[in-house]
Amino acid sequence: MTYKPFDLSGKVVVVTGGNKGIGLGMVEALAASNADVVIWGRKTADNDAAVKSASKLGTGKVKAWVVDVGEEDQVVKAMKEAEEEFKRIDACIANAGVGRGAASFETMTLDTWRYNQRINAEGAFFTLREAAKSMVTRAKAGDPGGSLVGTASLAGIEGAGRNQAYAHTKGGLIAMMNACAVEYGRYGIRANSVLPGWIATDMTEGAQGNDVFATKVITRVPIRRWGEPADFGGIAVYLASDASKYHSGDTLVIDGGYAKF
Repeated sequence: MTYKPFDLSGKVVVVTGGNKGIGLGMVEALAASNADVVIWGRKTADNDAAVKSASKLGTGKVKAWVVDVGEEDQVVKAMKEAEEEFKRIDACIANAGVGRGAASFETMTLDTWRYNQRINAEGAFFTLREAAKSMVTRAKAGDPGGSLVGTASLAGIEGAGRNQAYAHTKGGLIAMMNACAVEYGRYGIRANSVLPGWIATDMTEGAQGNDVFATKVITRVPIRRWGEPADFGGIAVYLASDASKYHSGDTLVIDGGYAKF
């Protein structure tokens, strides 16, 4: 018999950036565990493809909204529509992210700084704030509980040369999740960060084909490979499930052991 808390039947989970990469890996696992899943992404074609693949995996519904999380009004509208459609929000994973570095910190431009900030920091803030509103309202009505998750990065806790703008957003996200864990625990709402290491996604496409990078970096990963989006399915299911209802304020590193090398 399957451990019952991992059956997400009746749970509604919003995943931003859920149409590709790590987000899609999470979405597919959530769908396979019978959750109702709401995907937010900026490209209709990618959204449609994600819905098509994930809808075949479980008994829940999978739907997608075109949302730019950097636009506050779009986030507010989409969260309200998701709540109206599914009647509740049980978990929200702020996963949408971008990455842009510079040749050096001293030559980094304000445009680069703001490019990272808009999606990674402000987008996560808008998303998690609106999800928290929904969860708190439900808790005050007698139905406590919920899970807020932020996809951060090892860059948020380790040195990331030439990527200070990106690292700043991810370190800030970890701090924001910790603050949410303290503020919302009284409502049974937990808040945690997921920190990916070197994962084979569109964001790391340039490095994946670089022999020097493979030799000097990927060989330092104890599991000796790039991470894959599917490697994030288990943590997504766990954090969305009642199995994690006493787990809050944590930073969960998924990096094949890289940070320990």
